[in-house]
Amino acid sequence: MSSFASVIGQVEVTPIYLLLVITTSAALLIATTLILLEPDPDPDASLRQTHSKAGLPPSKSNLRDQASPAHHQPRPDHPPRLQSLFIYPLKSCQGIELTRSRVLPTGLEFDRLYTFAQTRDRHDENAEADERTCWEFLTQRQLPLLASIEVDLWLPRTGDPHRETSGALLTIRFPWRATGLIGLAQCALAKLRRGPRGRPEKRFALPIDFPTEADIARRGYQYADVKIWKEVTTALNMGIEVPPELKQYLGLRNRLGLFRMDPSRQRQVFRCAPRKEVAGYQPVVDFHDAYPLHLLNLSSLQDLESKMEKDQIIPSLDARRFRANMIASFVGSDLSQPVSAAEAYDEETWRSISFGRDTHGNAQSLFDVSCRTVRNMSRLHAIFPLLNCLSSRCKMPNVDPTTGVRHRLEPDRSLRKYRDVDEGAPKWGCLGMQLCPMFQDGDDPTRRESVLEVGMEVVVLERGSHVYIPQ
Repeated sequence: MSSFASVIGQVEVTPIYLLLVITTSAALLIATTLILLEPDPDPDASLRQTHSKAGLPPSKSNLRDQASPAHHQPRPDHPPRLQSLFIYPLKSCQGIELTRSRVLPTGLEFDRLYTFAQTRDRHDENAEADERTCWEFLTQRQLPLLASIEVDLWLPRTGDPHRETSGALLTIRFPWRATGLIGLAQCALAKLRRGPRGRPEKRFALPIDFPTEADIARRGYQYADVKIWKEVTTALNMGIEVPPELKQYLGLRNRLGLFRMDPSRQRQVFRCAPRKEVAGYQPVVDFHDAYPLHLLNLSSLQDLESKMEKDQIIPSLDARRFRANMIASFVGSDLSQPVSAAEAYDEETWRSISFGRDTHGNAQSLFDVSCRTVRNMSRLHAIFPLLNCLSSRCKMPNVDPTTGVRHRLEPDRSLRKYRDVDEGAPKWGCLGMQLCPMFQDGDDPTRRESVLEVGMEVVVLERGSHVYIPQ
């Protein structure tokens, strides 16, 4: 004891040492208090009693082997198959990977139901004050940190594979911590509970069902016009549900809104889409950029990656950067032969495709392959220079789909250099195809539904050329 006391006595109590002791003690005290006072260490525990979380965890993703050379080797006896399915219920936030999905006129069920938006001035001096303010949709093009916002889909437990969605909801989570010692304690607590990747978060919930008139009045929601590229649509602003910390996290100065598309006011799609006389209905979308579905071919992605200049920030090209709904794969076994560009971009010759019956015996799903997915927005920016959402180039694939960190050059530079392939969009990089669902009884609203399932074979029904029609 005497030797211990002598050692302690030799410690020089400097101001810095004293401050360190006080800070550490305070942090431990706060962390202990948070542990004792936090009512529910698992915020989803009560939800799991009545709902099931949809989607695959990253450890079981069907894109785990997306970099495999097998996807780069098409063979006649191995037709393309559906490798993965993704939905993005909240536009530009993290997606949810599925193994099976209903297909509706708007695309995959639950896709792009919501979008964030900000207020912008219309610069019209003759308009009233309220009329000079408009809402414009927000994406990773302006706010790359949207990519770090996690979205979970919770479906009611019914025991029915064709379960009803009434009562389904979304939980939205984003990184947030308090300042000072409390923030440090929150970080430590999150890592203790969830492992090294744990983070303190804010969360809020949103309904899948469109609110009733009574809910709208009770919650104080309001209809407002929101601009999506050149289109203006009326949607329901539910921004009152968003925690004020989210605006600060995103670094947004303008007002932040959260809009839900009204099912009775969906946007009709024309341009390259099939007409009502052909499809039986005019294709529609919610908060999609242009068309109901986006298809990506892993062989094409790997071909582009082979030409792209890589670095520590972007060591490989993740398919998730392109936010496709349907990811197809050509899988072969002979890895000794290189793939040609024509084989890699075979999907650009597709005009009509189908997918076979699913495991439940549902009829095949049909799609019109309407046009290429165009990645460059420079012409629209020149025409509408005041639109903040139109940067000199559409660099959304430059954003890391997990961290929200945007690469300065890639893959935008390689897309413009190697994928200038559509005479309707000269100097615009293209990768992927835009699709519209087709239904066997498209003129009957009650029968506009089909199913997609991972593993389904892609059957090319018609081939032809594509010419993009700008908005």
